[in-house]
Formats: sequence, C-alpha cells, structure tokens
Amino acid sequence: MARTFIHETASSYYPPRARWYSPLFYLGGAIRRRLALDRINLPRALTLGGLVAGFLVPGLGIHLRSPKLWGRAAIPVCGFLFLGFLVWFGFPAGNIAFGLLLGVHTIGFVYYCKPLFDQDLVRSRLWFTLLTLVGLGLLIYLPARNVILQHWLLPLRLNGRVMVVQRQFPAAAIQRGDWIAYRLHGNEAWGENAVYVRSGLGLGPTLALAGDRVEFSTNAFTVNGAPHPLLPHMPISGGMTVPEKNWFVWPNVGISGHGVGEDRISSAMFQMAMVSENQYIGKPFKRWLWRQQILP
Repeated sequence: MARTFIHETASSYYPPRARWYSPLFYLGGAIRRRLALDRINLPRALTLGGLVAGFLVPGLGIHLRSPKLWGRAAIPVCGFLFLGFLVWFGFPAGNIAFGLLLGVHTIGFVYYCKPLFDQDLVRSRLWFTLLTLVGLGLLIYLPARNVILQHWLLPLRLNGRVMVVQRQFPAAAIQRGDWIAYRLHGNEAWGENAVYVRSGLGLGPTLALAGDRVEFSTNAFTVNGAPHPLLPHMPISGGMTVPEKNWFVWPNVGISGHGVGEDRISSAMFQMAMVSENQYIGKPFKRWLWRQQILP
C-alpha cells in the first residue's frame, strides 16, 4: 500500500531519534561534570550562559540585569566607545575611549553578578570588581590590543602627527614612491669621531627597489638614470645596486655626531638606507576612515 498521503506522527511509545547535534550536548554535559560545574548553585537571577556572555561582550551585563533605559543604552554606548577608539587610534582620545570601554565592561559584569553579593560586605564587592577589571584586562583587552598592533594596525607618530599603518600589506606589492614603515636598527659606536644612531621605527618613501641602480653626484642622485634632488646627508659621489629583498629608503632620524665629519655621517645614513624585508612593518593608509593621512 502506498504511503504517499499518510502523515506520520510522533509515537508516545518510541522515543524521538537523536539529532545530529546531540553529541555536542553530551560533550558539554561531560565537560560540565568534569569541571564540577554541575555542583555550582547560582541564584535564580543568574545563569551560566549570562555569566559567560556578560564577561565576553561589553555592556551586555547591564542589558541583561536592567532591560530599561540604561540596559538598552549600554551596548550602543560600548559600540560608540569602540568606534571612537578606532577613529582616534594612536591619539590620547583613542586611549581614553579604550579605557572607558574597559570600565563600562567591568561595571556591567559586576552589575550582572549583583545577586551574588546581596548579603556580602562592601569589601567583597570591591575585591570582586578589582579581580574582574584585572581579568578582563589580561584575558581580553590586552591580548586584543597586542593582536591589533602586531598583525593589523600600528599607529606611528612622526613630527607631531599620527600615521596609521596597515600591517597586512604585502611586501612584494611595494612600488617606488610608496611610503613604508620599518624597524630602524641603531648602532653603538665608542671612542672619538663616533656617530650615534637611535633605534626605533622609521617611515619614508621607497626611493629604489631591488635591482635598481642608484648613483650620487654633487647636485642630485639618480635611480636608473632618473634624477632626484639630494636629501640631507646623502653622499655626493659613488653608487650601488639595491640588493635582493631590500629597498632604498633614506632615513629621517636624529643623528648625534660630535666633531664628526660629513663623510662619516653620510656613511652611517647610507648603511641605514638599505631596508630589508625583515625590517618591514607595513604601509600607511592614505585615508584612515574619513580622515586623510597627510604624509610628511
């Protein structure tokens, strides 16, 4: 007999079949029992999911505990603070927004955990607030800041201006004229007639690429025959071919030379002008959000 038009209903005798995601619930239950989380008795106003979410999401603790005006405004306020951190990234205003975001996050989580301290002393609440602040800072905000600075964005202050550098820009795509940020390795010279070069970060235009021929004269320097005006402390004679996996970037750094001739200063600057790919940090944005980054 055909079963095309027969509607099957759930039987009260046979249990329903396990879903494909059922093993996840079994695993979660096993972990919960293994960590003895099933022995923790939370107040009815608290849930384990709310604790985890309130700890991870800024402002969510206030929203869960107070669904009125402050609760509805908490998450948008945290969003505006994060946006302010990005807009003024590298400026004091951005650091203030970052600190306020951490503060609101801490207050929200402590506020959500208020039922735990209804009968406790003020000292316990202060210690819990301090531990929450340290925990959020070490587990979320400090690692997030390090990831941003090491892999995505880096603010670089030069001549009173802040330039935001994109760290993901590939080194192989750098062309002549592109500005790049790079690590500047200083030296330690001792004795008389020494040139001291400060270590730090450098920012400058790529004057020549690997394989280009650079020649110096008294009035100009040339890259593959194309003339350019001399920059401060450049040699006035000689030339070289840029090695493989290097760029020619004339440094803009502070040099302290006491009783040192111009030839020694030019030699030190020339050595620093060879920037290898290992020193490469990234390329500055031409525009950061709606703010144009004016290169020096």
